Amino acid sequence: MGHPEGGADHEDQLELRLAARLAELRTERAWSLEDLAQRSGVSRSTLSRLERAEVSPTTALLSKLCATYELTMSRLLAEVEPAPSPLVRADRQTVWRDDDAGITRRSVSPPSAGLRGEVLEVTLRPGADIAYDGSPVPGLEHHVWVLDGALEVTADGALHEARAGDCLRFRLWGSSRWRCRGDDPARYVLAIVLP
Repeated sequence: MGHPEGGADHEDQLELRLAARLAELRTERAWSLEDLAQRSGVSRSTLSRLERAEVSPTTALLSKLCATYELTMSRLLAEVEPAPSPLVRADRQTVWRDDDAGITRRSVSPPSAGLRGEVLEVTLRPGADIAYDGSPVPGLEHHVWVLDGALEVTADGALHEARAGDCLRFRLWGSSRWRCRGDDPARYVLAIVLP
C-alpha cells in the first residue's frame, strides 16, 4: 500500500487530511460516489472506504483519482500538507512510498497550490513497471533527469531509454509507462510544469 513517511502521527494526520480532501473534491463537483466511480474506474466501495480513511490509497489508485480531478499527485499531496512555507527542509519533504509497485516519490518543491512547476525525486526499484492511463493534466510538461540507473519511459506511445546523466523532456497528453531497466534502482529528478 502507498503511504507517506515521516512518523506515525504525521502519517495518520496526512491520511486523514487526504481522505477529507478527496471527499471535498468530489462534493465540489457535485458528483455522487457512483459518478466518481464511473469517471475514475475505481469501485464505489473503494472510494467510500478511501474517503472515510479506512484504507490507504496506492499510487495507482491516487493516479486514477488525480487524472479524474486533473491534478498532479504531488499537488494533491501539497493541498493536504500544513500551511506552506517557501522553504521546505529535506527532513520535512513529503515522501510517498508504494512498496507493492516499487516506487518512492519525494516532493522536493515546497508545497504551493498557486504555482505551476514542481520538482520530485523518484526512485524505482529494479523491475518496477508502472503504467498510467492518462496524464493528470493534458499537456503536462515533463523534464526527467536520470541520476542513477537506467529508466525506460514510454510517453504517448514513444519509447525513450535514459541512463544516468541523460535528460528527457516531453509534454504528456495521454498514457505513460515508467520502467526500471537493470539490476540497480533508477533514481531521477522529475520536474513538471502545468500548461
